[in-house]
Amino acid sequence: MSLQPPLFILASPRSFTSLICAMLGQHPQLYGVPELDLFIEERMDELVKPMGGARQRNLNRHGGLLRAVAHLYSGEQTLLSLDLARRWLLNRLDRTTGEVYQELCRKVYPLRIVDKSPIYSMKSEHLHRLHRAFPEARYLHLVRHPRTQGQSVMKHAGAAIAIFSNSIDYSTSPPTVDPQYLWYKMQRNILAFLEEIPQDCQMRLHGEDILNNPSLYFEQVCHWLGLDWNESVLQEMLHPQNSPYACPGPYGANLGNDYNFLQSPRFEQRTVAASSLDGPLPWRRDRKGFLLPTLELARALGYE
Repeated sequence: MSLQPPLFILASPRSFTSLICAMLGQHPQLYGVPELDLFIEERMDELVKPMGGARQRNLNRHGGLLRAVAHLYSGEQTLLSLDLARRWLLNRLDRTTGEVYQELCRKVYPLRIVDKSPIYSMKSEHLHRLHRAFPEARYLHLVRHPRTQGQSVMKHAGAAIAIFSNSIDYSTSPPTVDPQYLWYKMQRNILAFLEEIPQDCQMRLHGEDILNNPSLYFEQVCHWLGLDWNESVLQEMLHPQNSPYACPGPYGANLGNDYNFLQSPRFEQRTVAASSLDGPLPWRRDRKGFLLPTLELARALGYE
């Protein structure tokens, strides 16, 4: 059975990924999924290691994957369909995560999956698993200004993303949580990976530009992917709330996307203001600005 290689959105957390993935997923030839996180391990039995003596309990950590399997194979996201999804996944513990992902791609065929799991860009080994499983995949490098991205990280869940990813400046006393380290590391991982990918299989866009002018930039994406483009398609893409994953899921798999997006998944046309690389960072008590490597990388990516 045929499949369409996925479109992977590569980005740091808090870079408009949930919204933009859901908008792209409303294109009639695409299928936006929640965060599947499959490629963080090579094999399914590694992904679903027993936790507290129960693999099923560990599966609850993969809410996006459970929601996608439940919806694709039962047409709904309920407690009953989540049980079906758990059994579906547990029956595939002898397979690689790439093989399971390919099965999901065959399920949605002729549509193409759009996946925005930020965790893939945390480690280069994750990214290389994508490429091994899907040599012809497409990659959208989605970038957000490091100042506004950092502010969003610091506001979200008590800066948990930065803390758990060790995005910390240990040169201060006490150490300073600083999301620029995470932004820099993930952009470097993405750029190094994309050096190995053919130019026609990758595209880089600023998230701010897409939200300021979705018609212009979604048209570019559609032409790049060889998809249909007209006013009707645009109107579909402007309604991300129509995604089956644009709301909290049932107990045991309630997330799978950004919490704020799930609470308010509508796209509202607005101007996303430009930010600056200059000046002190609001999350640092010492009021220091960006480090030189961050400044150089951000400027190379088109920010000022």
